[in-house]
Amino acid sequence: MANRKLFCEVVSPERIVYSGEADMVVAHGIEGELGIMPQHIPIVTPLEIGELRVKNDDGQVYIAACGGYLEFRDDKLTVLADAAEVSSQIDVARAEAKRLEREKEVAEAKASGEKLLEAEISLRKALLRLRVAQRD
Repeated sequence: MANRKLFCEVVSPERIVYSGEADMVVAHGIEGELGIMPQHIPIVTPLEIGELRVKNDDGQVYIAACGGYLEFRDDKLTVLADAAEVSSQIDVARAEAKRLEREKEVAEAKASGEKLLEAEISLRKALLRLRVAQRD
């Protein structure tokens, strides 16, 4: 099993975000973090807003994944993400501006009592993008 790989594909509604071989993929499922390696049992699970780590021969690829589903079977892992970006493609200045904007929205929602959950989810996504961008 030393040389065995799995094939990983991360797709969003707009495009294929990542496609390639991997030794291991770590994702945030709704019940916690899970690691998938070659020959893992088949699984389908919803994903939380979180970081995907694809470990391969070149090191690691970090991907911001904003929800979706993960499916693994026959050494093929597919992530159908609501939205996803590879760390190297995230504009840090823009992500920081979004974070500040989202923090303001959360503060306003807390004050008015309206749309707080939506504002908090948007803030989580903005923070994730910043965290993943800084991995590069």
